[in-house]
Amino acid sequence: MINLITKLVLKPVAKAVYRPVIEGLENVPRDGGVILASNHLSFIDSVVIPLTAPRRVYFLAKAEYFTGTGLKGALSRALFKALNAVPVERGEIKTAQAALDSALEILREGKAFGIYPEGTRSLDGRLYRGKTGVAWLALTAGVPVVPVALEGPADILPVGKRIPRLRKVTVRFGEPLHFDELHGQARSARARREVTDQVMAAIHQLSGQELAEVYNERPMAA
Repeated sequence: MINLITKLVLKPVAKAVYRPVIEGLENVPRDGGVILASNHLSFIDSVVIPLTAPRRVYFLAKAEYFTGTGLKGALSRALFKALNAVPVERGEIKTAQAALDSALEILREGKAFGIYPEGTRSLDGRLYRGKTGVAWLALTAGVPVVPVALEGPADILPVGKRIPRLRKVTVRFGEPLHFDELHGQARSARARREVTDQVMAAIHQLSGQELAEVYNERPMAA
């Protein structure tokens, strides 16, 4: 029922209101496990990609989005379930591995999984260095990676704002990257770094963002 609502209500309404420019839909495999690796500009990225992709895309989302109370909590749960989000805890290293294991299960079920190799949103618009979780998934599951570039989500929902604005958004799906020659080498730091750098180079080619050349870290809580 939830997926039917997404297909018949959320997608048509979002496209009618925002009129997104979508490029490269033919590059997304219609079946089988695949990773959609995107730049990360706004909280709303995890809404934009599922609503513009040609197939269901699963993302990991903070468990808090599923545990709220009252009307706000109910609406949050309904939205994230409609977007095929999978709740995970965040924080410690063991929790990060558990999140990757959840993503691996999704891929092994032949589904599409979305990930942001930068790890967190870019607050200055630059493209940061990718973390190697995307490579671990690709090499362990033996699936292709489709690079994705977003333009405009940060204008729709800037950091600190809660109400989306009407702004132009562009989504570009690049050609799939295959790493068959490295399959099974997920434990190799060199292989993970090589794959991750190739993925980030493809995202950069699509987005044209300035490169930061460093990792993006979450701001420290005040």
